[in-house]
Amino acid sequence: MPSVEEDRTIVAAAKADPDAQPLSPRQLKEMVPIQARRGRPTSENKKLLVSVRYSPEVVAYFKSTGDGWQARMDGVLLKYVARQSRGA
Repeated sequence: MPSVEEDRTIVAAAKADPDAQPLSPRQLKEMVPIQARRGRPTSENKKLLVSVRYSPEVVAYFKSTGDGWQARMDGVLLKYVARQSRGA
């Protein structure tokens, strides 16, 4: 640990550096531990985790469309539900 005098010197040098200014009280308050920010951001459109079995051909087709295939499959199902709800 630095002595009191060394600490004062370090703090003075840091405050003199325009690229290393102390955080404001607001910035300090907004800080959260890194573990709290891990994973995907929470979505307003919550989805349910379910276990479903699809035909191999259906899964193969959607997988062949590349990354995001699950979201595309969800989109197709949402369109189907919308059409059925309208009675079309």
